[in-house]
Amino acid sequence: MPRPTLADVARAAGVHPGTASRALNPDLRGRIAEETTKRVREAAERLGYVVDSVGRSLRTGRSRTIGVLVPDLTNPAFPGMIRGIEDELRVHDYAALLANTDNEVEREAELVATLKARQCDGFIIASAMRDDPVVRELVTAGDKVVLINRLLDDTTASAVVSDDQSGIAAAVHHLHGLGHNAIGHIAGPRDLSITRTRRVAYAQSMKALGLRGYVVLAEAYTAPAGHDAALRLLKRSRVTAIVAGNDMLAVGCFKAIEQLGLSCPEDISVVGFNDMPLAAHLRPALTTVRMPQYDMGVQAARLVMKADLSPETVVLPTELVVRASTGHVE
Repeated sequence: MPRPTLADVARAAGVHPGTASRALNPDLRGRIAEETTKRVREAAERLGYVVDSVGRSLRTGRSRTIGVLVPDLTNPAFPGMIRGIEDELRVHDYAALLANTDNEVEREAELVATLKARQCDGFIIASAMRDDPVVRELVTAGDKVVLINRLLDDTTASAVVSDDQSGIAAAVHHLHGLGHNAIGHIAGPRDLSITRTRRVAYAQSMKALGLRGYVVLAEAYTAPAGHDAALRLLKRSRVTAIVAGNDMLAVGCFKAIEQLGLSCPEDISVVGFNDMPLAAHLRPALTTVRMPQYDMGVQAARLVMKADLSPETVVLPTELVVRASTGHVE
């Protein structure tokens, strides 16, 4: 059978085709009487009519899609953010086009070009480096850009971040309260804003307590990188506790501690950051700073749909979740 047309929908609803078109256009919500809109939508659903989104995009210059770039889909921090983005966009009849950059600037540039060719109405970017020419070019061109869990050094763009400073401070003070004075920090790569923010927060907290800091940088926010960094930290210092830059680095710490014939938390306490879904099911269950991943996604979606392009930064609270991976100094 031939596909139903807008004229078929209008005829079934007893309205003019122009009225049917406006009733089915989410950008014109409220312009048509609610009863009429309901009748048109019911007729469209009954007939199986699907709006020609490509044609509408060409006519209006809007695709009602948002490009979402993440650095690593296997990182447990991002699924919650993506779900928050998609849920909020769906409420407003928008859709997300998801892309994975693998933390490569060249790949990020290629993906942004592809998404722009698809006429995305804006971008939510979780893959930005501190110095990111791709994002800087988007902002300069006047595209709608919202960073999530990232900030840039030299470019002002809207962003949604967690309160990493208070989260790291809570972790350090928790360990100090358990009697730990030799507390190390495994940070991530230098070119990411979260690395700098969390490292500075650690240094400030240690200084406030009159303690010496021990910092080792990991090559990536992954378990293997955390393992290598933890081995370096434990071989060059006598720390009794580690604040890891994220949960995956903390997982790597667990492996390194075991490899050295030590135990967590009896010999070394470990704190992570993010509170990934499996954190409570690790052995030992991971003490970690909970980042509101879903809410960050929701806020990022709301910002990217705003008509006002003026930059705005939303900071959401963190919470220390104490579990079995931290204990008193023996």
